Amino acid sequence: MSNNQQAAGTNAPQHPAQQAPATTNNNGKRKRMLLSLTAAIVVAGIGYGVYWGMYARHFENTDDAYVAGNVVQVTPLVGGTVVSISADDTQLVTAGQPLIQLDRADSQVALEQAEAQLAQAVREVRTLYVNNGSLAANVALREADVAKARDDLRRRQAIAGSGAVSNEEISHAQSALKGAESALLAAREQLASNKVLTDQTTVEKHPNVQRAAASLRSAYLSFARSSMPAPVTGYVAKRSVQVGQRVAAGAPLMAVVPLDQVWVDANFKEVQITHMRIGQPVTLEADVYGSKVEYQGKVAGFSAGTGSAFSLLPAQNATGNWIKVVQRLPVRIALDPQQLKDHPLRVGLSMTVKVDVRREEGAAMAAAAPAKPMQTDVYDKVAQDADQLIARIIAANNGGRSTGLPSASAANAKPANT
Repeated sequence: MSNNQQAAGTNAPQHPAQQAPATTNNNGKRKRMLLSLTAAIVVAGIGYGVYWGMYARHFENTDDAYVAGNVVQVTPLVGGTVVSISADDTQLVTAGQPLIQLDRADSQVALEQAEAQLAQAVREVRTLYVNNGSLAANVALREADVAKARDDLRRRQAIAGSGAVSNEEISHAQSALKGAESALLAAREQLASNKVLTDQTTVEKHPNVQRAAASLRSAYLSFARSSMPAPVTGYVAKRSVQVGQRVAAGAPLMAVVPLDQVWVDANFKEVQITHMRIGQPVTLEADVYGSKVEYQGKVAGFSAGTGSAFSLLPAQNATGNWIKVVQRLPVRIALDPQQLKDHPLRVGLSMTVKVDVRREEGAAMAAAAPAKPMQTDVYDKVAQDADQLIARIIAANNGGRSTGLPSASAANAKPANT
Protein backbone atom coordinates (compact mmCIF):
# COMPACT_ATOMS: atom_id res chain seq x y z
CA MET A 1 0.00 0.00 0.00
CA SER A 2 1.40 3.43 -0.96
CA ASN A 3 1.81 6.36 1.42
CA ASN A 4 -1.02 8.23 -0.29
CA GLN A 5 -3.37 5.34 0.22
CA GLN A 6 -2.41 5.11 3.89
CA ALA A 7 -3.00 8.86 4.34
CA ALA A 8 -6.34 8.62 2.61
CA GLY A 9 -7.30 5.73 4.82
CA THR A 10 -6.24 7.69 7.88
CA ASN A 11 -8.21 10.88 6.91
CA ALA A 12 -11.46 9.08 5.95
CA PRO A 13 -14.46 10.27 8.17
CA GLN A 14 -15.67 7.92 10.88
CA HIS A 15 -19.51 8.96 10.84
CA PRO A 16 -21.11 6.46 13.22
CA ALA A 17 -18.55 7.01 15.89
CA GLN A 18 -18.77 10.84 15.79
CA GLN A 19 -22.64 11.29 15.55
CA ALA A 20 -23.61 9.07 18.49
CA PRO A 21 -22.56 11.54 21.25
CA ALA A 22 -24.29 14.48 19.48
CA THR A 23 -27.59 12.61 19.27
CA THR A 24 -27.39 11.69 22.94
CA ASN A 25 -26.81 15.34 23.91
CA ASN A 26 -29.78 16.57 21.81
CA ASN A 27 -32.09 13.99 23.36
CA GLY A 28 -31.01 15.06 26.82
CA LYS A 29 -31.66 18.72 26.09
CA ARG A 30 -35.07 17.89 24.65
CA LYS A 31 -35.99 15.89 27.73
CA ARG A 32 -34.88 18.68 30.02
CA MET A 33 -36.90 21.23 28.04
CA LEU A 34 -39.99 19.01 28.14
CA LEU A 35 -39.56 18.46 31.86
CA SER A 36 -39.13 22.21 32.42
CA LEU A 37 -42.17 23.00 30.30
CA THR A 38 -44.22 20.37 32.09
CA ALA A 39 -43.11 21.68 35.45
CA ALA A 40 -43.98 25.25 34.39
CA ILE A 41 -47.44 24.13 33.24
CA VAL A 42 -48.00 22.24 36.47
CA VAL A 43 -46.83 25.18 38.57
CA ALA A 44 -49.01 27.56 36.52
CA GLY A 45 -51.98 25.23 36.93
CA ILE A 46 -51.42 24.95 40.65
CA GLY A 47 -51.01 28.71 40.89
CA TYR A 48 -54.19 29.33 38.95
CA GLY A 49 -56.00 26.74 41.04
CA VAL A 50 -54.88 28.46 44.22
CA TYR A 51 -55.79 31.87 42.75
CA TRP A 52 -59.22 30.64 41.65
CA GLY A 53 -59.90 28.79 44.88
CA MET A 54 -58.89 31.64 47.17
CA TYR A 55 -59.91 34.69 45.12
CA ALA A 56 -61.34 34.38 41.60
CA ARG A 57 -64.19 32.00 42.45
CA HIS A 58 -65.66 34.68 44.72
CA PHE A 59 -66.24 37.06 41.80
CA GLU A 60 -68.58 36.99 38.84
CA ASN A 61 -67.65 39.01 35.76
CA THR A 62 -69.36 40.12 32.59
CA ASP A 63 -68.80 42.65 29.86
CA ASP A 64 -72.41 42.33 28.69
CA ALA A 65 -73.40 45.41 30.68
CA TYR A 66 -74.70 48.83 29.68
CA VAL A 67 -75.59 52.13 31.31
CA ALA A 68 -79.35 52.70 31.68
CA GLY A 69 -81.38 55.62 32.99
CA ASN A 70 -84.72 57.37 33.08
CA VAL A 71 -85.65 58.85 29.71
CA VAL A 72 -88.40 61.28 30.76
CA GLN A 73 -90.68 62.10 27.84
CA VAL A 74 -91.97 65.65 27.33
CA THR A 75 -95.51 65.37 25.96
CA PRO A 76 -98.24 68.01 25.63
CA LEU A 77 -101.31 67.75 27.85
CA VAL A 78 -103.31 69.72 25.28
CA GLY A 79 -103.10 69.95 21.51
CA GLY A 80 -101.96 73.02 19.64
CA THR A 81 -99.45 74.64 17.30
CA VAL A 82 -95.84 75.01 18.44
CA VAL A 83 -94.74 78.66 18.42
CA SER A 84 -91.40 78.41 20.25
CA ILE A 85 -88.81 75.85 21.39
CA SER A 86 -86.48 76.91 24.19
CA ALA A 87 -84.10 73.92 24.40
CA ASP A 88 -82.31 71.56 22.04
CA ASP A 89 -80.45 68.26 22.18
CA THR A 90 -77.40 68.06 24.51
CA GLN A 91 -78.49 71.14 26.49
CA LEU A 92 -78.92 71.06 30.27
CA VAL A 93 -82.35 72.13 31.56
CA THR A 94 -83.66 72.48 35.10
CA ALA A 95 -86.97 71.21 36.43
CA GLY A 96 -89.74 73.71 35.64
CA GLN A 97 -87.81 75.46 32.86
CA PRO A 98 -90.08 76.18 29.83
CA LEU A 99 -89.19 73.97 26.89
CA ILE A 100 -92.02 74.27 24.34
CA GLN A 101 -94.74 76.89 23.90
CA LEU A 102 -98.02 76.33 22.06
CA ASP A 103 -100.25 79.02 20.59
CA ARG A 104 -102.58 80.46 23.26
CA ALA A 105 -105.16 82.41 21.30
CA ASP A 106 -108.02 79.93 21.63
CA SER A 107 -107.28 78.95 25.21
CA GLN A 108 -107.09 82.61 26.26
CA VAL A 109 -110.56 83.30 24.83
CA ALA A 110 -111.96 80.28 26.66
CA LEU A 111 -110.28 81.43 29.86
CA GLU A 112 -111.76 84.92 29.67
CA GLN A 113 -115.23 83.46 29.07
CA ALA A 114 -114.84 81.22 32.12
CA GLU A 115 -113.77 84.20 34.22
CA ALA A 116 -116.88 86.14 33.19
CA GLN A 117 -119.14 83.16 33.89
CA LEU A 118 -117.72 82.75 37.38
CA ALA A 119 -118.18 86.45 38.13
CA GLN A 120 -121.77 86.28 36.90
CA ALA A 121 -122.46 83.15 38.97
CA VAL A 122 -121.13 84.81 42.12
CA ARG A 123 -123.32 87.87 41.59
CA GLU A 124 -126.41 85.76 40.89
CA VAL A 125 -125.86 83.66 44.01
CA ARG A 126 -125.17 86.77 46.01
CA THR A 127 -128.56 88.08 44.83
CA LEU A 128 -130.19 84.97 46.29
CA TYR A 129 -128.77 85.78 49.72
CA VAL A 130 -129.87 89.41 49.42
CA ASN A 131 -133.37 88.25 48.46
CA ASN A 132 -133.57 86.30 51.69
CA GLY A 133 -133.55 89.57 53.58
CA SER A 134 -136.14 91.29 51.40
CA LEU A 135 -138.41 88.25 51.44
CA ALA A 136 -138.11 88.00 55.22
CA ALA A 137 -139.08 91.67 55.46
CA ASN A 138 -142.04 91.01 53.19
CA VAL A 139 -143.13 88.17 55.49
CA ALA A 140 -142.95 90.52 58.47
CA LEU A 141 -145.02 93.08 56.58
CA ARG A 142 -147.64 90.47 55.71
CA GLU A 143 -147.72 89.31 59.30
CA ALA A 144 -148.44 92.91 60.37
CA ASP A 145 -151.23 93.09 57.80
CA VAL A 146 -152.75 89.91 59.19
CA ALA A 147 -152.56 91.23 62.73
CA LYS A 148 -154.20 94.51 61.70
CA ALA A 149 -156.96 92.74 59.77
CA ARG A 150 -157.59 90.42 62.73
CA ASP A 151 -157.85 93.38 65.13
CA ASP A 152 -160.24 95.21 62.78
CA LEU A 153 -162.48 92.15 62.58
CA ARG A 154 -162.43 91.67 66.33
CA ARG A 155 -163.41 95.28 67.02
CA ARG A 156 -166.26 95.18 64.53
CA GLN A 157 -167.54 91.92 65.92
CA ALA A 158 -167.44 93.37 69.44
CA ILE A 159 -169.77 96.26 68.54
CA ALA A 160 -171.88 94.38 66.03
CA GLY A 161 -174.59 93.74 68.66
CA SER A 162 -175.16 97.43 69.29
CA GLY A 163 -175.94 98.01 65.61
CA ALA A 164 -173.03 100.38 65.14
CA VAL A 165 -171.48 98.11 62.52
CA SER A 166 -173.35 96.55 59.67
CA ASN A 167 -173.01 92.96 58.62
CA GLU A 168 -171.51 94.15 55.36
CA GLU A 169 -168.62 95.81 57.18
CA ILE A 170 -168.00 92.65 59.16
CA SER A 171 -168.01 90.68 55.92
CA HIS A 172 -165.46 93.10 54.42
CA ALA A 173 -163.28 92.76 57.52
CA GLN A 174 -163.38 88.98 57.25
CA SER A 175 -162.45 89.15 53.59
CA ALA A 176 -159.58 91.51 54.39
CA LEU A 177 -158.28 89.07 57.03
CA LYS A 178 -158.41 86.16 54.59
CA GLY A 179 -156.60 88.20 51.96
CA ALA A 180 -153.90 89.19 54.45
CA GLU A 181 -153.46 85.57 55.55
CA SER A 182 -153.18 84.43 51.92
CA ALA A 183 -150.57 87.10 51.22
CA LEU A 184 -148.65 86.02 54.33
CA LEU A 185 -148.72 82.40 53.20
CA ALA A 186 -147.41 83.35 49.75
CA ALA A 187 -144.66 85.47 51.28
CA ARG A 188 -143.58 82.63 53.54
CA GLU A 189 -143.50 80.20 50.61
CA GLN A 190 -141.38 82.60 48.59
CA LEU A 191 -138.96 82.94 51.49
CA ALA A 192 -138.81 79.16 51.98
CA SER A 193 -138.26 78.61 48.25
CA ASN A 194 -135.37 81.06 48.22
CA LYS A 195 -133.86 79.58 51.38
CA VAL A 196 -133.76 76.16 49.71
CA LEU A 197 -131.20 77.67 47.34
CA THR A 198 -129.09 79.19 50.10
CA ASP A 199 -129.45 77.13 53.29
CA GLN A 200 -126.35 75.42 54.73
CA THR A 201 -123.99 76.98 52.23
CA THR A 202 -122.16 80.20 51.47
CA VAL A 203 -121.60 82.17 48.32
CA GLU A 204 -118.17 80.58 47.89
CA LYS A 205 -119.51 77.04 48.43
CA HIS A 206 -122.74 77.43 46.47
CA PRO A 207 -123.14 74.75 43.76
CA ASN A 208 -123.61 77.34 41.02
CA VAL A 209 -120.39 79.06 42.02
CA GLN A 210 -118.54 75.76 42.37
CA ARG A 211 -119.66 74.70 38.90
CA ALA A 212 -118.46 77.95 37.38
CA ALA A 213 -115.22 77.69 39.37
CA ALA A 214 -114.62 74.18 38.01
CA SER A 215 -115.10 75.46 34.47
CA LEU A 216 -112.65 78.27 35.13
CA ARG A 217 -110.14 75.86 36.64
CA SER A 218 -110.35 73.66 33.55
CA ALA A 219 -109.93 76.65 31.23
CA TYR A 220 -106.99 77.92 33.27
CA LEU A 221 -105.26 74.55 33.19
CA SER A 222 -105.71 74.32 29.42
CA PHE A 223 -104.28 77.81 29.09
CA ALA A 224 -101.31 77.15 31.37
CA ARG A 225 -100.56 73.75 29.84
CA SER A 226 -99.84 75.37 26.51
CA SER A 227 -96.41 75.91 28.07
CA MET A 228 -94.51 72.64 28.60
CA PRO A 229 -91.88 72.72 31.38
CA ALA A 230 -89.04 70.29 31.96
CA PRO A 231 -90.35 67.60 34.34
CA VAL A 232 -86.88 67.00 35.82
CA THR A 233 -83.38 68.42 35.69
CA GLY A 234 -81.32 66.76 32.98
CA TYR A 235 -80.10 66.84 29.41
CA VAL A 236 -82.37 67.19 26.39
CA ALA A 237 -82.38 64.28 23.96
CA LYS A 238 -84.45 62.96 21.04
CA ARG A 239 -85.98 66.33 20.10
CA SER A 240 -88.38 65.74 17.23
CA VAL A 241 -90.68 68.76 17.47
CA GLN A 242 -90.37 71.73 15.11
CA VAL A 243 -91.75 75.28 15.22
CA GLY A 244 -95.10 75.50 13.47
CA GLN A 245 -95.84 71.82 13.98
CA ARG A 246 -99.38 70.88 15.01
CA VAL A 247 -99.11 68.47 17.95
CA ALA A 248 -101.70 66.31 19.67
CA ALA A 249 -102.01 65.60 23.37
CA GLY A 250 -99.70 62.78 24.41
CA ALA A 251 -97.35 62.94 21.41
CA PRO A 252 -93.65 62.64 22.44
CA LEU A 253 -91.82 65.81 21.46
CA MET A 254 -88.47 65.45 23.25
CA ALA A 255 -86.92 63.69 26.22
CA VAL A 256 -85.01 64.81 29.30
CA VAL A 257 -82.41 62.42 30.75
CA PRO A 258 -81.23 63.05 34.35
CA LEU A 259 -77.66 61.72 34.14
CA ASP A 260 -77.27 61.86 37.92
CA GLN A 261 -79.80 59.03 38.21
CA VAL A 262 -78.30 56.42 35.88
CA TRP A 263 -77.52 52.81 36.75
CA VAL A 264 -75.99 49.77 35.03
CA ASP A 265 -77.89 46.75 33.74
CA ALA A 266 -75.47 43.81 33.74
CA ASN A 267 -76.59 40.64 31.93
CA PHE A 268 -75.19 37.64 33.81
CA LYS A 269 -75.54 34.02 32.80
CA GLU A 270 -78.04 32.15 34.92
CA VAL A 271 -75.25 30.01 36.39
CA GLN A 272 -73.47 33.15 37.60
CA ILE A 273 -76.24 34.46 39.87
CA THR A 274 -76.37 31.45 42.21
CA HIS A 275 -74.55 33.28 45.00
CA MET A 276 -75.43 36.81 43.93
CA ARG A 277 -77.43 38.89 46.45
CA ILE A 278 -78.74 42.44 46.79
CA GLY A 279 -76.21 44.74 48.43
CA GLN A 280 -73.06 42.91 47.29
CA PRO A 281 -70.21 45.26 46.26
CA VAL A 282 -69.49 45.73 42.58
CA THR A 283 -66.50 47.10 40.70
CA LEU A 284 -67.12 48.56 37.26
CA GLU A 285 -65.15 50.03 34.39
CA ALA A 286 -66.52 52.03 31.49
CA ASP A 287 -65.11 51.58 28.02
CA VAL A 288 -65.27 55.33 27.52
CA TYR A 289 -62.78 55.91 30.39
CA GLY A 290 -60.89 52.62 30.37
CA SER A 291 -59.16 51.12 33.39
CA LYS A 292 -58.05 54.51 34.70
CA VAL A 293 -61.52 55.11 36.20
CA GLU A 294 -63.00 52.45 38.46
CA TYR A 295 -66.57 52.82 39.68
CA GLN A 296 -67.86 51.36 42.92
CA GLY A 297 -71.43 50.16 43.13
CA LYS A 298 -73.82 47.69 44.71
CA VAL A 299 -76.25 45.10 43.45
CA ALA A 300 -79.63 46.88 43.57
CA GLY A 301 -81.93 44.17 42.28
CA PHE A 302 -82.67 41.42 39.80
CA SER A 303 -84.99 41.48 36.83
CA ALA A 304 -88.22 39.51 37.08
CA GLY A 305 -87.29 37.56 33.94
CA THR A 306 -84.52 36.90 31.48
CA GLY A 307 -83.97 39.09 28.48
CA SER A 308 -85.48 36.57 26.10
CA ALA A 309 -88.61 36.18 28.26
CA PHE A 310 -89.56 39.82 27.66
CA SER A 311 -88.61 39.90 23.99
CA LEU A 312 -91.20 40.14 21.24
CA LEU A 313 -90.51 36.52 20.29
CA PRO A 314 -89.82 34.53 23.48
CA ALA A 315 -87.32 31.70 23.00
CA GLN A 316 -89.76 28.86 23.71
CA ASN A 317 -90.03 25.82 21.51
CA ALA A 318 -92.67 23.14 22.09
CA THR A 319 -91.55 21.01 19.14
CA GLY A 320 -88.98 18.24 19.13
CA ASN A 321 -86.26 20.44 17.64
CA TRP A 322 -84.79 22.10 20.70
CA ILE A 323 -81.35 23.32 21.67
CA LYS A 324 -80.69 24.55 25.17
CA VAL A 325 -79.24 28.05 25.29
CA VAL A 326 -77.83 29.55 28.47
CA GLN A 327 -80.04 32.50 29.42
CA ARG A 328 -78.91 35.83 30.80
CA LEU A 329 -80.65 37.70 33.62
CA PRO A 330 -80.39 41.51 33.87
CA VAL A 331 -78.98 42.62 37.23
CA ARG A 332 -79.29 46.28 38.21
CA ILE A 333 -76.17 47.89 39.65
CA ALA A 334 -76.47 51.14 41.62
CA LEU A 335 -73.55 53.56 41.25
CA ASP A 336 -71.91 56.03 43.62
CA PRO A 337 -73.47 59.50 43.00
CA GLN A 338 -70.19 61.30 43.67
CA GLN A 339 -68.34 59.18 41.13
CA LEU A 340 -71.10 59.86 38.61
CA LYS A 341 -70.64 63.57 39.24
CA ASP A 342 -66.86 63.34 38.77
CA HIS A 343 -67.01 60.99 35.77
CA PRO A 344 -70.47 61.23 34.18
CA LEU A 345 -71.86 58.35 32.15
CA ARG A 346 -74.34 58.39 29.27
CA VAL A 347 -77.18 56.02 28.65
CA GLY A 348 -76.11 53.06 26.52
CA LEU A 349 -72.37 53.08 27.26
CA SER A 350 -70.66 49.68 27.61
CA MET A 351 -69.40 48.60 31.03
CA THR A 352 -67.33 45.79 32.50
CA VAL A 353 -68.75 44.49 35.78
CA LYS A 354 -67.22 42.39 38.58
CA VAL A 355 -69.43 41.36 41.51
CA ASP A 356 -67.97 40.21 44.82
CA VAL A 357 -70.23 37.30 45.88
CA ARG A 358 -68.39 36.28 49.05
CA ARG A 359 -71.04 37.70 51.37
CA GLU A 360 -74.52 36.25 50.85
CA GLU A 361 -76.42 37.98 53.67
CA GLY A 362 -78.53 40.07 51.29
CA ALA A 363 -81.89 39.15 49.79
CA ALA A 364 -82.22 37.35 46.49
CA MET A 365 -85.14 39.61 45.51
CA ALA A 366 -86.34 43.02 46.72
CA ALA A 367 -88.72 42.60 49.66
CA ALA A 368 -90.10 46.15 49.96
CA ALA A 369 -91.34 48.98 47.78
CA PRO A 370 -88.90 51.83 47.03
CA ALA A 371 -88.72 54.35 49.86
CA LYS A 372 -88.40 57.33 47.51
CA PRO A 373 -90.68 57.23 44.47
CA MET A 374 -89.83 59.16 41.34
CA GLN A 375 -91.98 62.26 41.13
CA THR A 376 -92.11 65.85 39.92
CA ASP A 377 -93.89 68.88 41.33
CA VAL A 378 -93.52 71.23 38.37
CA TYR A 379 -97.25 70.92 37.59
CA ASP A 380 -98.47 71.64 41.13
CA LYS A 381 -97.93 75.41 40.81
CA VAL A 382 -100.41 75.62 37.93
CA ALA A 383 -103.22 74.13 40.04
CA GLN A 384 -102.37 76.48 42.91
CA ASP A 385 -102.47 79.50 40.61
CA ALA A 386 -105.87 78.40 39.31
CA ASP A 387 -107.26 78.20 42.86
CA GLN A 388 -105.85 81.64 43.68
CA LEU A 389 -107.45 83.11 40.57
CA ILE A 390 -110.83 81.62 41.52
CA ALA A 391 -110.57 83.01 45.05
CA ARG A 392 -109.74 86.46 43.70
CA ILE A 393 -112.73 86.56 41.33
CA ILE A 394 -115.12 85.34 44.03
CA ALA A 395 -113.86 87.93 46.50
CA ALA A 396 -114.08 90.73 43.92
CA ASN A 397 -117.71 89.93 43.07
CA ASN A 398 -118.90 89.07 46.56
CA GLY A 399 -118.56 92.53 48.01
CA GLY A 400 -115.20 91.70 49.55
CA ARG A 401 -111.76 93.13 48.95
CA SER A 402 -109.42 91.85 46.26
CA THR A 403 -106.79 89.36 47.38
CA GLY A 404 -104.13 91.20 45.44
CA LEU A 405 -103.47 88.25 43.15
CA PRO A 406 -102.48 88.92 39.54
CA SER A 407 -105.35 89.50 37.15
CA ALA A 408 -106.46 86.50 35.16
CA SER A 409 -106.89 88.70 32.11
CA ALA A 410 -103.16 89.40 32.13
CA ALA A 411 -102.68 86.25 30.09
CA ASN A 412 -98.96 86.39 29.57
CA ALA A 413 -98.27 86.78 33.29
CA LYS A 414 -100.47 84.05 34.69
CA PRO A 415 -98.80 80.66 34.59
CA ALA A 416 -95.66 80.53 36.68
CA ASN A 417 -93.75 78.50 34.08
CA THR A 418 -94.45 80.69 31.06
